[in-house]
Amino acid sequence: MEIVQKIMSGFSLDLGPVKEPLGFIRILEWVFTICAFATTGGYVGSTQFTLNCGSKKDNVTANFGYPFRLPSQPYEIPHCNHSKNMTCLQGDFSSSAEFFVCVGVLGFLYCTFTIILYLGYQQVYRESNRGPTIDLIVTGIFAFLWLVCSSAWGKGLTDVKYATNPDRLIMACLPEDHCVVKTYPSMGHLNSSVLFGFLNLILWAGNCWFIYKETPFHKPANPPPNLEGGVSTS
Repeated sequence: MEIVQKIMSGFSLDLGPVKEPLGFIRILEWVFTICAFATTGGYVGSTQFTLNCGSKKDNVTANFGYPFRLPSQPYEIPHCNHSKNMTCLQGDFSSSAEFFVCVGVLGFLYCTFTIILYLGYQQVYRESNRGPTIDLIVTGIFAFLWLVCSSAWGKGLTDVKYATNPDRLIMACLPEDHCVVKTYPSMGHLNSSVLFGFLNLILWAGNCWFIYKETPFHKPANPPPNLEGGVSTS
């Protein structure tokens, strides 16, 4: 309780930093970080084609979603000769998707922490040399992580699109089957997740400059004190 009281006694709400690039960009990072991992982590989709056997039609649906371990969700394909076979989508793209979501969640937590620091403990943050320096280092690390995870997930998404394309899936039909594509999977949310990832890269990298201005590396050295009196000249 004593520690909590000390923390709360130093809290002083000041919305001034929101009007400055340092705080305003951090809030943008907070918003777009949520958008990045939410559009990926909550995704559920399906791809579908139709099997035409004379007057009989069967819809074949393959469902998939985050974390995109595609073989984990098998689906059944009926055939016109009254046989059936179980198959599944091919490819495990969970590593790039989970890495992307992990960076997003960690970035969200860090943004939440620093927003509280900026708005409630701004005086402590600015008077401390270590605060802005640590903030600069962590922000730079996150900028690099956004570059890596967005690039990896962009490649992973391309592979997911290929693996779930119904034009490719109907190749599993037998020669006597008449398979046609019914619906393509909706990839709008996943496309936007990659865009949010690279947008976060721009925001976090750009914010490094404004944080750098708060560090002692950017602040000018203290001028020497004025000497009292002067040297007399004749």
